[in-house]
Formats: sequence, structure tokens, C-alpha cells
Amino acid sequence: MTESNKAGQDSRPDPDLLLTRIKEEDARSSKGRLKVFFGAVAGVGKTYAMLETAHKLQDEGIDVVLGVVETHKRAETEALVEGLEYLQKKQISYRGTTMEEFDIDLALRRKPEIILVDELAHTNAPGSRHLKRWQDVEELLDNGIDVYTTLNVQHIESLHDVVAQITGVTIQERIPDSFLEKTFEIELIDLPPDELIQRLKDGKVYLTEQIDHALTNFFQKGNLIALRELALRAAAERVDAQMEQYRKSHQVKRTWPAAEKILVCVSSSPLSIRLVRAAKRMANGLKAKWVVANVETPRQSMQNEKDRARVIRTLKLAQQLGAEIVELTGKSVSHEVMRYAKQNNITKIIVGKPAKSRLRDLIYGSALDDLIRDSGSIDVYVITGEKSEKAETEAPQVVTRSKPRQYLMGILVVAICTIIAKLTGSFFEFSTIIMGYMLGVIIVALLYGRGPSILVSFLSVAVFDFLFVPPHFTFAVSDAQYLITFVVMLIVALTISTLMVEIKQQAETARQREKKTAALYSLSRELGSITDLKDLVKTGLKHVGEVFNGQVAIFLASENEDNAKLELFSKGEGAHSLSAIDEGVANWAFKNRKAAGLGTDTLPSASALYIPLLGSKQTIGVLAVKPNLNNPIFYFDQLHLLETFANQIAIACERAYFAQENEKTRVMMKTEQLRSSLLSSVSHDLRTPLATITGAASSIMEGSKSLSLSDCRILAGEIYNESVRLNTLVKNLLDMTRLQSGTLKVRTEWYPIDEIIGAAIATITDAYQQKKHKINTQLPDQIPLVPLDAILIQQVLFNLIDNAFKYSKDSAELDIIVQTDAENVKISVCDRGIGISDKNKEKVFHKFFQEEQSLKTGIGVGAGLGLAIASGIIEAHGGRIWVEDRKGGGSIFNFTLPLADNSGDLPKKPEIQ
Repeated sequence: MTESNKAGQDSRPDPDLLLTRIKEEDARSSKGRLKVFFGAVAGVGKTYAMLETAHKLQDEGIDVVLGVVETHKRAETEALVEGLEYLQKKQISYRGTTMEEFDIDLALRRKPEIILVDELAHTNAPGSRHLKRWQDVEELLDNGIDVYTTLNVQHIESLHDVVAQITGVTIQERIPDSFLEKTFEIELIDLPPDELIQRLKDGKVYLTEQIDHALTNFFQKGNLIALRELALRAAAERVDAQMEQYRKSHQVKRTWPAAEKILVCVSSSPLSIRLVRAAKRMANGLKAKWVVANVETPRQSMQNEKDRARVIRTLKLAQQLGAEIVELTGKSVSHEVMRYAKQNNITKIIVGKPAKSRLRDLIYGSALDDLIRDSGSIDVYVITGEKSEKAETEAPQVVTRSKPRQYLMGILVVAICTIIAKLTGSFFEFSTIIMGYMLGVIIVALLYGRGPSILVSFLSVAVFDFLFVPPHFTFAVSDAQYLITFVVMLIVALTISTLMVEIKQQAETARQREKKTAALYSLSRELGSITDLKDLVKTGLKHVGEVFNGQVAIFLASENEDNAKLELFSKGEGAHSLSAIDEGVANWAFKNRKAAGLGTDTLPSASALYIPLLGSKQTIGVLAVKPNLNNPIFYFDQLHLLETFANQIAIACERAYFAQENEKTRVMMKTEQLRSSLLSSVSHDLRTPLATITGAASSIMEGSKSLSLSDCRILAGEIYNESVRLNTLVKNLLDMTRLQSGTLKVRTEWYPIDEIIGAAIATITDAYQQKKHKINTQLPDQIPLVPLDAILIQQVLFNLIDNAFKYSKDSAELDIIVQTDAENVKISVCDRGIGISDKNKEKVFHKFFQEEQSLKTGIGVGAGLGLAIASGIIEAHGGRIWVEDRKGGGSIFNFTLPLADNSGDLPKKPEIQ
């Protein structure tokens, strides 16, 4: 392929990038654009510049409105508000005061082309739709409205700690960096500190009474200088990010040296550590970002342990010095380095001086020469690094993987090819015989590697000359043309040998990469489907132990956030269980949020590596991994994969913690709701019987002389009935408390279900003896024995029948039907009451719930606990309860109980006589 063809291919647009660009443009076209007027502190003129821009846009015929503008009573700013449409603010009442806030609904109805929303980090008043103003802006953008806004550097979330350290002031109103990344345009409004201080003294920033306080605190000159630099850097980073996005979306190949960015290439050479230190000094001098890259080629898989350990040390040092670490993979070092450099707008590449001889470079090629030739506008620095430090002098070694047996097998292949050629030589020409030897070279290269294949290449040429080229049985050549044949044959054989070995190495590298990707995907998939913390940890340890073939354990922090204590949570199973655990190393890694132990610079004598599990808010725990004896250290790629595994486990554990916290919060909220419902419901239900009892008792006491014995008995009956009602209410409350606390114990025994129904009917009949309700029962011919708690199930039936009577007219009939199948017994309580609406068929079993119709009619109004208690008891028995409509009017309350003993505590089921 010619150079022009290659250039043509390189200049073709990447279809994936084109598709991504089209999708991004489509997504942006449906949303509004955000422009931020950005400054260091208040008073630099952000709002003023925004209003000036608004007037210019309005003069151009663009529909611009003011959503909210904070003038802070500055005369020049208030003057610019005139002439612009200003949306009316929303009035919000809170704790006796009325506050004005941006009316997002009015803005959405008005839907201008551009709206001005001042002070992006503002916190909205309680009762607003969103907690923060930037969330209002986000909704406006989602609805296709362009937004102009203002922001100070101290309100950026990622700079919070830096600003607090500089100024000593903790900023409460902050916006996430992810939202700021959506900015279409950022305009820096800058003002020198001296001019800003003068504006402050002139009263153009704050009111007179606030000036002295501001000058002696936040607006000190040192603070303003530091904040100004932060603002300049933040704006530059955002512009740089926009430039990188543009270069990638438009596939710009050439480097744009708008800002210095250094790429350092390291290898297993002892001089690489010197190179990293020299690059760090250069990056500091240029105030540039720097990246350290190691290119993994097929040949690197043949490095010995010492060389691989040296690469790990070099990359660790670079990471400690603040470099970004990247690992590249490819066949050619120079090609991969240049590809990364052009994609990431690298301006300078630093490499070490080659240690190989010039002759070797001429034969095998020089990566340095290729790098310089292809660098284009990128500067390439070739340095040796520090000379003061004594470096190791040995050259990188390559492990000889081929064994004597493999060389013997190569010789055997040549012998087989020779025998076949001798037997068939009379039928074929020399070219065919040569192809047979080439086939042998390919087989040996695939099976036994580079060394045996090179031996076979030379041996094949020698045997072919000795046995087939006249004069036979001698290495002499009668015709000079055979010399050319031998040379070509040898070159082709060596080329085939080299290519086949490289293909094999590349396939092995791809296989290893695919194995890592599959392992990570498998871990992520399994962790994503698990919510229980113990199962999460068990799954994570299983994957880590299998992938890294080592012993593993995990420590998790206690739930006490103020004084979190690290505790051993779980070990791996079987051969992957870590026995020797050093809690001191684990605690250090936990407190310092850094890896410690084996292979690190902290407590390296430990037998295992301890990696902190870092969550988004705090350290979740520590993962301990001890490699097996055959591989006593972790290579850099293994460390990277192990850290990725640790991050996945940390995220999963944090998700489980968040789920637990959400559940606790939900329970607390539900508890508060129940407490309020209890107070409102029980107060009424307690007051009614108490009032009746009090009234009847006072009547007896005050009118004892005028009341007859019959009257006293009637009043005493009312006292008794209301006392029973009160006792039932208190009992229900106690039962519900036992259900909620989990102290309700189900004591199952084998009982015939008809006895339980009979006892419940007898109890409810005594309670409703003054009313003429009728209860019909339908039982199967074979009465089943059911494992149940007789007292609790009798309570369920009592509550269901009591509920049916409450919502039915006097003298109404009630049917109790029992049905059985192979697994369950089903009991149905059928009434002719007011019925239950479809939307409330599930809610009716909730605590304190009452059907709206009953509240309106006043029929059977109670505390709303009976059905909730029945539901809890049935669930504790392993059954199910539900309600359905009855044909002809009314409701059918059904519940099932399992016929089998699931507890395993009961004796064998007795036979029914």
C-alpha cells in the first residue's frame, strides 16, 4: 500500500465518531444552550455584563426576558434592568414570612428565546419546585430555552475545599461540576483585586454598613488574588475541554498547542525512572499536565519478572508524582504513542535515549526514528534524565520460553518434511519441495515459538541444499542461481517464522484482554442483580479469588459514622480463604484511603495487599488479597484490574448501604405518619367510649334516687359495652405493636379448622348479642387438620367477622366458606356490606385505613386496625389474604393457610378419625 493510500485511509472520518457526533448534535438541538458569566467573587460585574448582553440581543430582535436578576441595589445595575421584560416573581409563604422566588412555571408558559436567571448557585425557598436554582435552569434547558446566568468560582463543588482553605469560609451554596460541563459558552468577567477593593470602598458592591466587615474577611487582597487565579484556571479548563470535544467530534488530527501537555514514554529500561523525574520537573516548569504511557507489545509478554517489576515501580513513581497513567496496547510502540498523542492533543513527547546498537536499529528498525519521523508538529525530547543517581546497567532480558524438547520437535518436523520430499520428489519440482519446508516452519512457529522456528528455517535451507540440490550430499552449489534461491528461501522462512510468532503473541494478548473484560463484566452483572450485603460481599470475594488466583478477605466499616471501626466481615471460601490477616495494615489503608501491604511502599512486609474500598462519600472498607506462591507479586495491569474490582465492590456495597438507609428513612417516615394517624384516630376512638362510660356513671351517681333498677341496669350495660369496646381497641393496639416489633410468636399446632371457626363465631356472637346477625358456614366433607396458632387465627376470624358486621345492616347474613386443595386451605368471609372500591382493595389492609364510603355514612367507623392485624397474622403463618367483590353486593375476604408444616417443629400430622 502506498503512502498516499495510507494517508487517504487515515483522513477518512471514523463512522462511529460521526454517528456519535450526529446523536450529540440532535440531543443538543432539542435543548437550550447555557451561557455562564463567570467571575472570581461578587462585584466584578457579572450581572452588569449579562444585562448589557441582553440589551444587545434585544436590539437584534431576539426575544429576551428577565427571569430573576439580583441588583443588590446597585444603581448602574438597576438602570440596565429598565427596558427589558421582567417576569413576575412567585410569592412563597414560609414560617410567617413571604419570600419572592423565580417562577419557573411562568417562564415555561412564556417560553422566550433567551431568559436571564441570575445567581445560579442560589438556594430556593422551602416550598419551591426545586431545592436549587440550577435545577430550575436545568428544566428550562430541557424545554429548549436558552439561559444566561452568573456564577462565582467559590460555588463550584470540586473547588469547595480549596476555597475554604484559602478564605476560611465554608460556602454552603454549590453546584455540581457535571452541570457546569453542560455550559455551551463561558464568559470570564475579570477585575484586578485593587480595582475590586476600590469598587467595594466606593459602595458599588455592598451597602455601607457591610464594607468594613467584607474588607477584613472574605475580600482581603490575598483571598482575591487566589480566587482570581482559581477562576482563570477553571475557565481555562472548561475552554480546553470544549476544544478537546471539538477536536474529537470533528476528528482533527493535527495538534493544537493551545496548552502544554506532556507525554512520557517508559519501558522496562532502568533509565525510565530517571525519565519520569525529569519529566516531572519539565511539567512543573511549564505548569503543564503530563501523562506517563507504557506500550504493551506482544514482545513484552516475554519479559522476565525483574523487568515487569521495574515497569511497575516506574508507573507507581509516576502516579505518586501526580502523572496520569495510561497503558497502550499494540504491535508498534511508535504508532501507538503517536496515535494517543494526536487524539489527546499532546504537545511534547519525552523518550529516553536508545541503548541498542546502531546496527540493531538498522536491522530491526528504531522506534525513536519512527516517532520523530511521524511526530509532525509535536516536539520530541530525547533525554537521559538525572545523572546524579546511579542506575542499574543491565539490559532488559527476555525470558527464553522454548525448551530443548521444543527444539528437538522442530528438528523432527524438518526430518518428516525431508522424508515426504524424498518419497515424492520424483513427482514434484523444487518449488513444491520448498513449500513443504515453509509449511514446516509455520507449524513449528505456531506450536513451539520463535527459537525453534528460526532453527527450522536455517535447517530447512541446509537440508534442501544437502539432499536436493546437485551435487547431492554436499553443500557445494553447481549453479549460482541456487544461491539466490537459498537466500530467498531463508528470508521467507525467517519472515514467516517472525510473523507467525507475533500473530500468536497478539492472539494471546487479545485473549488475556478478553479474559479481563469478561471477568469484569461478569462481576458487574452479578453485583448489579444482588441487593443483600452479605451476598454482595460473597460474590465479590468469589470473583476476586478466582480471577487473581489468591486468598481474599474483606473488612467493612461499622455503621457508626462518627467513629467508624473496621471489622472483618468475610473471607473467601475454600482455597481462597485468607488465613493470615494483618488488621494493622488494613486499618492504615482504611484511614489513609491508600493501598498498603505487599507490593506497595507502605508496610511492604505484609503478606497480602490491602486496597481501600472507596465510596462516593466515605471509605466503605478494605479488600485484602494475597497472591499465590507461583506469582508472588501483582503486575501493574493486574493492580489496575484489581483496583477496578475493588471499585465495583465498593459501589455495590455503597448501593446496599444506601438501600438500607433509604429503607430506614422510609420506615421512619412511615412511623411518623402512623404516629400522627394513631393520635388522630385513637384519640377519637378512646374519647367516644370514655365519654359514654363517664356519662353513664355520672348519671347513676347523680340520679341514683330518681333512677329505677331497670334504668341503672341499662346504664351499667352501656358502661360494660363501651368498656369491652375500649378493651378491644387497646388489645388491637397491643397486637399491632407486637406485629411491628417482630415479637409476635406463632405457636403452631395441628387443629381442625372447624373448631377454630366455631370458637370465633361463639366469641363474636356474645359481642353482638343485641343485634340479629346470622352466620352460615359451608365446610367440606373431609375437615382438614391445619398447622396454625389457634388463638391468632381465631383473632383473624373475629376481626373479619367484626369488620363485616360493622359495615352491614342489622340482621344481615354472613357466610363462612371453607375450601381445600393439595397445598392450602382457603377460608372466605362473605358479607352484604357497603363493599370496597377497587382502588382501596390493597389499602384496606393498611394500618388506620378506612373506606371513604364508611367515613361519609358513619357506618362502622373504627380505628382501622383489625384488618391490618389480620393481614400480619396470616403473613406470619405463610398464607395470603385479599378481598374481592361479592356478586349481588358486599365483599368477600379470603385468606389461605398452608396445609404443610413449613416450620419443621411439629410432630407428624395425625390421621383424622
